[in-house]
Amino acid sequence: MADPFIIETADLHKRYDDVEAVRGLNLQVPAGSIFGFLGRNGAGKTTTIKVLLGMVRPTSGRARVFGLAADAQDASVEIRRRTAFVSDEKDLYDYMTVEEMIRFTAPFFPRWRADLEQRYLRTFELPLDRKIKALSRGTRTKVALLLALCRGAELLILDEPTSGLDPAMTEEVLRALVAHVAGEEMTVFFSSHQIAEVDQIADHVAIIDCGRAVVSGALDDLRESFRRIQLVFDGDAPEPAFRTPGVERVRRKGRVLTVLSSAGADGILDEARALSPVSVDVVPVTLKEIFLETVAAED
Repeated sequence: MADPFIIETADLHKRYDDVEAVRGLNLQVPAGSIFGFLGRNGAGKTTTIKVLLGMVRPTSGRARVFGLAADAQDASVEIRRRTAFVSDEKDLYDYMTVEEMIRFTAPFFPRWRADLEQRYLRTFELPLDRKIKALSRGTRTKVALLLALCRGAELLILDEPTSGLDPAMTEEVLRALVAHVAGEEMTVFFSSHQIAEVDQIADHVAIIDCGRAVVSGALDDLRESFRRIQLVFDGDAPEPAFRTPGVERVRRKGRVLTVLSSAGADGILDEARALSPVSVDVVPVTLKEIFLETVAAED
């Protein structure tokens, strides 16, 4: 039976001298998913990608892609053969034209899809005769994405794929990714600090901060399980010690006590009734709120 997870890390650590870029990262990326790897700049996203691709070796812990150990030399070659990677820099040869870049790249990949090449040339409206150095950042991104999507890879890893793009071009790139995954057998793992992009196209997400995952799961499950409970009292709000699992954050402000829960509201409501609040309000939490609350909680 095929491994249900394309990417797995367990207690992954990577240290550079005195800086621990990744510290105890645990990830599980399901096959066929669009997985958003969300975190602030400097949270450890790019370092994690480099470990997964065998570009750097972990200090400790485990990283596997396609069930293969990312830090084993032969296995890392196989991982890169089956993976398409688009870096934040969108590395291309400036002296080539768009057509020359495509023709140079295609022979390296036996599974190159000429049909997809023609589709994305039309979709992205790429100027075949223009040199790479003369392209805007957005057009360079679309060229790099075409090269990645046409090579027949099983896994697409993107590092800040829409950085520097205007809103219209960002929307175009995101739509192309969703359409591609819908039509092809591919998993997409993309790092970003843009919450709206992850919310728009991802079906699974991990929020990383200071080198470790603070939230991870199916996006629909996270939306269902996270709740904000607001309790209002006659006088100053009490300072309860909730025993219910899943309490992420508690704030007191005057008469109001606000609780962020990652395990629904029922257990907290049972405890809250004993505090005799005059009113109780339970509301869903957006991905942006989950990100801001859980990352802020780590500071």
